[in-house]
Amino acid sequence: MLDANIKQQLKAYMEKLQQPIELVAAYDDGVKSQELRELLEEIEPMSEKISLRTEQSNDVRRPSFAINRVGSDMGVRFAGIPMGHEFTSLVLALLQVGGHPSKASQDVIEQVQQLDGEFEFETYFSLSCQNCPDVVQALNLMSVLNPNIRHTSIDGALFQDEVEKREVMSVPSVYLNGEPWGQGRMTLEEIASKLDTKSDEKEAEKINQKDTFEVLVIGGGPAGAAASIYAARKGISTGIAAERFGGQVADTMSIENLISVPYTEGPKLVAAMEQHVKEYDVDIMNMQLAEKLIPASKPGMPHEIRLANGASLKARTLVLSTGARWRPLGVPGEAEYRNKGVAYCPHCDGPLFKGKHVAVIGGGNSGVEAAIDLAGIVRHVTLIEFGAEMRADDVLQKKLRSLNNVDIITSGQTTEVVGENGRVSGLKYTDRNTGENHHVALEGVFVQIGLVPNTEWLKGDIELSQHGEIIINDRNETSIPGVFAAGDATTVPFKQIVISMGEGSKAALSAFDFLIRNSVE
Repeated sequence: MLDANIKQQLKAYMEKLQQPIELVAAYDDGVKSQELRELLEEIEPMSEKISLRTEQSNDVRRPSFAINRVGSDMGVRFAGIPMGHEFTSLVLALLQVGGHPSKASQDVIEQVQQLDGEFEFETYFSLSCQNCPDVVQALNLMSVLNPNIRHTSIDGALFQDEVEKREVMSVPSVYLNGEPWGQGRMTLEEIASKLDTKSDEKEAEKINQKDTFEVLVIGGGPAGAAASIYAARKGISTGIAAERFGGQVADTMSIENLISVPYTEGPKLVAAMEQHVKEYDVDIMNMQLAEKLIPASKPGMPHEIRLANGASLKARTLVLSTGARWRPLGVPGEAEYRNKGVAYCPHCDGPLFKGKHVAVIGGGNSGVEAAIDLAGIVRHVTLIEFGAEMRADDVLQKKLRSLNNVDIITSGQTTEVVGENGRVSGLKYTDRNTGENHHVALEGVFVQIGLVPNTEWLKGDIELSQHGEIIINDRNETSIPGVFAAGDATTVPFKQIVISMGEGSKAALSAFDFLIRNSVE
């Protein structure tokens, strides 16, 4: 299962185990069980603190295995084989159950330890999902920190009958005590706050006590991270408030156009950005959603940002870098069947549609790349492009046309997502050349038609374009003196990571220039 290099690295990690752990495996007669047996038998000899035995109870999923701390009721369970993106989850689970301390902040650790109640979590993941490990690792750690929390992570592609019964059509999908509880990427802090009913109140109290910043960045994507670094390097008080640090990048699978980095993945880049920001004296306020901008009453006075939890932040200058989100189709049935066949992340949710017929809406680079990836998993892909021809790069179009299980429809306007028994069963589209209406029977719809700026909260307070983008000049200045903006939320053309980083840096430098030219009253 593991090559020599990985074995060597894993053995080095296992030397960090502080307490004995037991691997308890549940097998059946299938091929995957044999693969799991090979994996666990390779792990067992890596430390004298690891033992392996076979589960006797029939009341567990097979193949699966638990990692238990010997002499305690602590442990986590994997239903499936945690390779691919989940291999790191396996390594961390081994270490943390074995007593190796987590790098989570002490405040969050104490918050998890103080949670009351009984929490039985189940998380459905796919091995190609880049967002799933965050959820799996967070819930695994929580089950190590608090004896009232248990967690089982389940490979949805391996337990198709279970996925069908529970109608799981998007990952990560989390169940708590047998009921749907959450979907999509969630951090340890987000999960703990969702369970802690008083977290918003406590966080708001802390935020309200903060002094006025000289530069406050709103948004934690590439533009926001770059802006906070450039501001902090000037030696001025800098804060960054983000609904989710990393933003849209965290949902991006492969990144091949970031100069000097031939290839990386979104979650890895987000981790690197956050680590870089932490190298400086930046006050990072994650999970903070901005709801209202109150501009300074006169030059020299601070601007105010009101947050969703009721707290307020003040700053002499602002850098708005709230980014963008997937653009919805805006047709009947889309919202109703979201996560029930309507999806926006082919890498995450593609494996759940194995052997099925799906559609991809959008003929740009992201749509064609999604169709190519899905064609290797599903039975058939129908790509529908609104325009008369696809807009993707030629090399991608040639690859797509070479696939024998893909149909391409141009000049097609999607008009409705159709469902049956609570899940997608087809879609309707109109041929824009002839006006004819068509119905395609299928089981999944992946929407890839661009982005919408996260600027609704700014309407009426700052000048926006007709598309909702923050209007900026070449110095990233907005219509409000002392308020700057950068990244995908602005009118800057070409929404790219490297461009957002440059724009964020430029906005911070402009903010610094504004500060030294304007006195404080």
